[in-house]
Amino acid sequence: MKILVIDDSMTMRKIIGAALKDLGHEVIEAVNGKVGLEVAKSQVGLTAVLVDWNMPEMNGYEFIVAMRADEKLKTTPIAMLTSETDIDNREKAIKAGANVFITKPFTKDVIREKLALLVPT
Repeated sequence: MKILVIDDSMTMRKIIGAALKDLGHEVIEAVNGKVGLEVAKSQVGLTAVLVDWNMPEMNGYEFIVAMRADEKLKTTPIAMLTSETDIDNREKAIKAGANVFITKPFTKDVIREKLALLVPT
């Protein structure tokens, strides 16, 4: 699977990317939602997106709204990576089109479980 990881923290992108690579996935990275949207549009065979909530320029919520508005990307599964615990924000993201949440901190097993929900084999 080809997975796009969008997070403004290079450390988080490396941690998530390493876990995904250990699970056998191809990883593409972006530093914020604005860059992530352009990267997603340029990809062929994008399987899923893991996007952080809190980022500069375009946050995760804004990214989801933009992605769901794009004809090519609107059905691509999205996992929201967040330390947000606010139920209203989670509901807002689900209504915008997030498929699952991965709460920080997380383990490789959690990533595997959430990916299985996003892209059943």
